[in-house]
Amino acid sequence: MKYSFFQKLKYQISKLTQWFVDTPERSLLEAYKAAQVIRNIEIEHFGNQRISAASGNYTENVMSYWQSYLNKNLIIIQIRLTEFRLSRSMLNISQSEILEQLQFIDDVISKYQPRPEQIINRNPRENLSPLPINNQNNHKVNPSDIKIPHVPPVTQKTGFLPRSLGRTINRIQSDLSPQAEAEFIRNYQLTQRRTRIALRFFLILILVPLLTQNISKQLLIHPIVERAREETTAQIFLNTEMEEKALSELKTFENRLKLQSLLHEAPVLSVEEIQEQIRDKAIEIAEEFSHESNSAISNIFADLLSLVAFGIVVAMSKKEIVIVKSFLDNIVYGLSDSAKAFLIILSTDIFVGFHSPHGWEVLLEGLAEHLGLPANRSAIFLFIATFPVILNTIFKYWIFRYLSRLSPSALATLKEMDE
Repeated sequence: MKYSFFQKLKYQISKLTQWFVDTPERSLLEAYKAAQVIRNIEIEHFGNQRISAASGNYTENVMSYWQSYLNKNLIIIQIRLTEFRLSRSMLNISQSEILEQLQFIDDVISKYQPRPEQIINRNPRENLSPLPINNQNNHKVNPSDIKIPHVPPVTQKTGFLPRSLGRTINRIQSDLSPQAEAEFIRNYQLTQRRTRIALRFFLILILVPLLTQNISKQLLIHPIVERAREETTAQIFLNTEMEEKALSELKTFENRLKLQSLLHEAPVLSVEEIQEQIRDKAIEIAEEFSHESNSAISNIFADLLSLVAFGIVVAMSKKEIVIVKSFLDNIVYGLSDSAKAFLIILSTDIFVGFHSPHGWEVLLEGLAEHLGLPANRSAIFLFIATFPVILNTIFKYWIFRYLSRLSPSALATLKEMDE
């Protein structure tokens, strides 16, 4: 018992040490992820400008939502950068990757640095700039110092010229700036690298489980199952459906022999010869279904191994998952409102639409055959009567809860297309 206690203590200490060693990398990654969220919001909703009332034509409530979301991610960046600075002496990742991520974070948060005209302001209600970020200080963020941004009323937002014209002018100015070319090249390289990593990770997620399932089944599991079933003289058929299918094949073979004999398409056979051919066919069918039963049992263990391999890949690819999430976010943000509505309608019609029960039925029957289980019709119909309804409820809740806030125009397009 004493040995077991020290072993557990040693394991906990090593686990804590590893967590402490991974702190700088983890903190920098979370700060980088929060900066990517801010950049995606800027690109999608504010014309690649800073998140502010001057850059987006939104109502007071919508703008308040975006400002609170901005402050939340700025707080995350501030805290995680503080952790990174305090623990970067134990850093074990490449220098180029650190500089690349820090440069991206600085580019994002530089737009939200406090300006002198924001600090010195006669009206205290207007002196509510976004959360200041200082990369040179190591002090912790005090929540009481965080100022909630004030959004002016709608009556104060209107001006002589439309704001879209102002955003267009700002975009032209940024394109003509001396740093525009270097920034474009850097963003292009980051996007190219992110796309390459995301596609490679998707390919790994597909190939690793498939190769694990096939290789383990053919080289390891299937030979063991065949040997074990031969030694124990196990039953040929795993369920009654297999047995009924075998009887149907044998009956069809027997009727074909009789029909060919009656039509004189084959030599007239005696009763003994017919029984001999039927016996040979029965042995052939039994061997075929015995192999099918062995394959079904092997599929169960091979599928479990493929799930384990999938879990290992996901657990060891935290950085890739963050990059893939950003990659998917950019793809979704880049779609038009009509394309978003089209994909939502396509997904809902496939999984919860009028014709979806037929697809679920084929899918569940194929899964049962793959695992050697009897296709229970009552269980399949019960699943079809409940699971698509749950999916439909989740889809509707997601549309009501999130899509109405993230993309109101896409929601309006969805309603028009659905009608």
